[in-house]
Amino acid sequence: MITAVVLAGYAGLVGATVPAVLSRARWPHRAPIIAVLAWQGLMVTFVVATALAVSHMVLTEQHVHHGLVGLLTACGLAADAPAGESATTFGEALELVVPTVIVLLPLGWLVRCTWRARRARQRHLDMLALVGEPAPGYDATVVDHGVPAVYCLPGRCRRVVITQGALDILSEAQMRAVLEHERAHLAGRHHLLHLLVDAFSRAFPGLPLARHAKEQTQLLVEMIADDRALQTHSREALATAMYEVAAAQAPSAALGAGGPGALIRLRRVLMPQPRPHRATWLGVVTASIVAPLLPLLVACGP
Repeated sequence: MITAVVLAGYAGLVGATVPAVLSRARWPHRAPIIAVLAWQGLMVTFVVATALAVSHMVLTEQHVHHGLVGLLTACGLAADAPAGESATTFGEALELVVPTVIVLLPLGWLVRCTWRARRARQRHLDMLALVGEPAPGYDATVVDHGVPAVYCLPGRCRRVVITQGALDILSEAQMRAVLEHERAHLAGRHHLLHLLVDAFSRAFPGLPLARHAKEQTQLLVEMIADDRALQTHSREALATAMYEVAAAQAPSAALGAGGPGALIRLRRVLMPQPRPHRATWLGVVTASIVAPLLPLLVACGP
């Protein structure tokens, strides 16, 4: 029972306390790639800790006492399990359903979110085939719309879309900078990160970690794309382009240069901050890797 309490407390810490602290920290905006890894590590840690906590609460005392061996024995998988005890009873099988559901729930939502995103992208591609015009100089598709917007559609039939309003208002340098931002999304497959946090937030609605992870990951991937664009373009060009398209909202399943968080990103582009000390990001990477393993050590240790 003590193990179950420890695991439940660890899950609560990861699911409620740590996200609030991390979302208010300053270093993530200076190292967005490492910050995304930290949020992914927290989500994996929460699932592992919660599933193990529930399994220790519902399994019999004998199985809990023997840790992983007892759990495998309950499943009839332990090599040294006595012949008369290796088979799992119907009640024991039911006891394993809840922790299994905790693990499979976000995976199920991931499949559903992926399917819905693909359908939305395909509908938009079908629309672009009717109203879009090629822009060979930019390797993009132009849509006759007055609101300045630039966004990309990831996936197999990846596409960068520019509205006529953006063509009218952005200079050549600004257009090249914002297009590099969108191509960074495509090259980095950032839509997969969106799918992961979306699935997690739907699997655990109301959980602080789910809310913060989704909000912060959406902002951080935009910062990653900004950093990629700044490698070949000036801060002034990118900042001006971001300002002009800030009010635009990307369609469903697309990634756009504007939208929520544009002001935070604009300030970050114009007033760059030094990257965190090497010890800081090494510590974050190590913690992100170790955190999901701690529940396993607690649950399956001697």
